[in-house]
Amino acid sequence: MSRAREWGRAIPPRRVDLSVRIGSLELRNPVLTASGTFGYGDEYAHVVDLRRLGGIVTKTVTVRPRPGNAPTRIAETAGGMLNSIGLENVGLARFRSEKLPRLAELKATVIASVGGETEDELAELLEALGAEPGVAAFEINFSCPNVAAGGARYWASPSRLEATMRRLRPLSPRPLIAKLSPDVTDIRDTARACEAGGADALTAVNTFVGMSIDLDRMRSRLGRATGGLSGPAIKPLALARCHEAAHAVGIPVIGSGGVAGGRDALEFIAAGAAAVQIGTATFVEPGVAARVVDEMREWLASHGIARVADFRGTFAAPAAQGCAPADARELAEDRP
Repeated sequence: MSRAREWGRAIPPRRVDLSVRIGSLELRNPVLTASGTFGYGDEYAHVVDLRRLGGIVTKTVTVRPRPGNAPTRIAETAGGMLNSIGLENVGLARFRSEKLPRLAELKATVIASVGGETEDELAELLEALGAEPGVAAFEINFSCPNVAAGGARYWASPSRLEATMRRLRPLSPRPLIAKLSPDVTDIRDTARACEAGGADALTAVNTFVGMSIDLDRMRSRLGRATGGLSGPAIKPLALARCHEAAHAVGIPVIGSGGVAGGRDALEFIAAGAAAVQIGTATFVEPGVAARVVDEMREWLASHGIARVADFRGTFAAPAAQGCAPADARELAEDRP
């Protein structure tokens, strides 16, 4: 019998508690916007009530402003999108003086994404923003695939991740969330390294490195040879990495990759995520995050689940598929 048949009778949607905890941070619901896909948040305030979301993860900020990569920076692919933005941002000073006060007026829960080419740059950012009252938590971007220095490959080393997290952890009383790259040999190694270094949570995962070639011109469709692939095409891949990371560590994991509806989000929660981020879908539907919140609430209510936190990690392969380990062995023995 599947686990779904064991759930209770439907309850009114208003009775569903969507609140979750990420370290010491309590979110009203588990739906966050992904960094780099929602601007700094205030750009969307005229179409989305930011208070309805669990929180927004801002565009990654670096110590100095960055112009980003040369065009072309976006290319559509089958089922997904390649980007090569290159961490374009206003820099620390303007982020602090312009963006954070505006987000405070909008009463949004702000998770500030920070990035750096070196451990020293990340430390400088945390020293400046660590106690900023308008920031609820920090996401450390260890996984951008679109920068030459300080990108995903630089931060793929578990020993470097652990050492950096140990240095950053004392610099802020806020939760520190390490955003991981999927393009590593084993994401469990980088997940455990960040946990050992003091991360309060993880985000799994950033975009996958991809490429698209215009055969007629024999050129990349991006200004650079490669970019980060996101959107529906990566959801099964991201879900698998999230499941692996969530079962490798004891800290909360935030799932990210191809979420476009409530059922997508609940797949990540069932796989072990405490919360989810929505990215590429926002370009198609700016208000998608609020819709996902409603759809999650309605699905949980229809299955009699009163707390989304109770749904976390309910998928446990292979028994959840109605295939007990003994049955699996029998099937294997029957194969030629």
